[in-house]
Amino acid sequence: MDKLGINLGYLLVQIFNFAIMFVVLKKWLYEPVLRLLQERREMLARAVEDARVAAEARANAEQEAQKILAEARAKADEIIREARDRAEEQKRAILEEAKAEAEKIKQEALAEVEEERNRVLAELREQIAALAVAAAHKIVGASLDEQRQHELLEEFFAGVKGKKVVVLDQLETAQADQVEVISAVPLTDDEKRLITEELKAKVGDAAITFKVDPSILGGLIIRVGDQVVDASVARQMELLRQKLA
Repeated sequence: MDKLGINLGYLLVQIFNFAIMFVVLKKWLYEPVLRLLQERREMLARAVEDARVAAEARANAEQEAQKILAEARAKADEIIREARDRAEEQKRAILEEAKAEAEKIKQEALAEVEEERNRVLAELREQIAALAVAAAHKIVGASLDEQRQHELLEEFFAGVKGKKVVVLDQLETAQADQVEVISAVPLTDDEKRLITEELKAKVGDAAITFKVDPSILGGLIIRVGDQVVDASVARQMELLRQKLA
């Protein structure tokens, strides 16, 4: 060794020092560095995994949010549609109620007008009767007793002659649900009763309605289904006018 210029003792000391340094470096530097690197790798792996999980969670959250928003929009649209439908129903109900109320007021007003008109016509009937009796007195030159006056008025206004409704002789026997009797002035209860009794013998148990139309002047018009018997004074005057023309 000496010939080679190597000092064995110094070499052994160097080898011993190197071994000690190796052990020290391995123990206090290499292994901690390896553990640190391992921890860093694990931390990075966990960070990557956490990032992946976070990305999936975010994607899921976005999907859930979109789903919730879609459901919310659908629910809002449904609520709006239901509100509109309810508003339309309430609008229709209010309009129908208003129309019904207006029609009711109209019918009540018409009924009041008709009632007032019939009352006035009933009063005019007495005046017309007085004028007719006075005219008859002038024509025949003699006064008429009360019974004869009553008979003449019944014949003029209700077509009643000899306790018989003459106009019904022109009515054919028929079955009907509705019968309409039109007079120029309101008929008395006795006249209505007589007409009703004789009508039922002709048409059975039909519903009889009495109406007033001053334009016919006097007499009666009776409608039974399609059958119409016009024995009004206006009709008689029209026929007379046609004959004289």
